[in-house]
Amino acid sequence: MRAFVLTAPGAFEVQEVPAPVAGTGEVVVDVERVGVCGTDMEFFTGTMAYLHQGHSSYPMRLGHEWAGRVTSVGAGVDPGWVGRRVMGDTMLGCGDCRRCLRGGRHVCERRREVGIRGGQAGALAERLAVPASSLHALPDSVDAVLGALVEPGGNALRAARATAARPGDRVLVLGPGTIGLLVAMFLRAAGVEVHLMGQAPASLAFARGLGFAHAWTEDSVPDLPFDAVVDATNAARLPNSALESVEPGGRVVYIGLAGEPSRIDTRTLVLKDVTAVGILSASPGLEATISAYATGSVDPGPLVAATVGLDEVGPVLAGERPAGAGPGPKIHVDPRPGRARPGP
Repeated sequence: MRAFVLTAPGAFEVQEVPAPVAGTGEVVVDVERVGVCGTDMEFFTGTMAYLHQGHSSYPMRLGHEWAGRVTSVGAGVDPGWVGRRVMGDTMLGCGDCRRCLRGGRHVCERRREVGIRGGQAGALAERLAVPASSLHALPDSVDAVLGALVEPGGNALRAARATAARPGDRVLVLGPGTIGLLVAMFLRAAGVEVHLMGQAPASLAFARGLGFAHAWTEDSVPDLPFDAVVDATNAARLPNSALESVEPGGRVVYIGLAGEPSRIDTRTLVLKDVTAVGILSASPGLEATISAYATGSVDPGPLVAATVGLDEVGPVLAGERPAGAGPGPKIHVDPRPGRARPGP
C-alpha cells in the first residue's frame, strides 16, 4: 500500500510499504480521511518535543485525526466490527499501570500514540492497524469529514467543559485556529457568550462568517469581565495574558503548546483565586463529540478548507495552501487514489 513517510526534518517520501495485518486484538481500517494537525507540522520541522525526549524518531508515519471503515479483524475481536465506519482514539495506554486502571490511559507513561509516539504507525496511508479497544463507531449522520474532526473536537470539547461556563457566561478564546474555533463552537452550543482573539484579518473574518461576531485583534479586545479564558495558541507570552484577562474566581484553560517555555505569574493566580486547567487529549471527550456532531449541535465541516492526496501532504506540512483551498484552517487528506479535491 502507499503511505506518507517522514524520513527526517523536512524530508519525506510516499512509499510502497507492506499492508498491515490485524494482530490479536487489532483491526485493519481502510482510511477515508485524515486531518493534518499542528503536531504533524512540528514533526516536519523537527521541533516536536517527543523527538528530543526519545518518544518518537524518524522515519515515522504521521496521521492521528482519521476516519475509515473496518475491513478485517484479528484474533479476539468481535467480527461485527467488519464493515463499520469508525474513528479511533490516538492514545493507546498500556492498560495495566495505575493511571490506566484509574481511567487515565491518555496519560499513561508507557502509552503509544497513533502517528505520534512509540512507533505506532499513523493514518497517512491507505490502511491502518489499531487496537479494537481504541475504536469509536460513527453513526450515518457523521460522515468521513466529520469523523476525522472528532479527535480535535474531543480536545476542544474537554477545553470548553473545563471552563465550567454556564449559559450567559462570557468566555474569551485566544486563537481562532481549528482548536480555538471548535472550543468556541462547543461553548456557543452551551449558551455561552463567546469572544475570539486572533491576529490575521482573514482568520478573524472567517470566525465572523461562522457567526462569532465578537472576533477581535489583541489591541481591540473590549474591557469586559471574562468568566473564563481559553488559550488555544502557540504563543509563549499568551498563557500569562490569559491569566491577566480572566475575572477573579474564574478559570483559565490551556490547550495550546508553545515551542518554548511559557510562564505565568502564580502570584496573580493565587491573588485572583483562579483555577488553571491543562488539556492534553481528546480521549475522555470522543463519544460526546460524536454525539454533538450527530445531532448537529456542533457542525465543524466548514473548518475544512481542502482535501489533498498523499502526494500533496509534504507541501501542506511545509505550510503551503493547496490551490483552490477555502478559508478554513484545516486541511484533510484522502489517501485513496484519485480522491483529492479542493474544499471538504
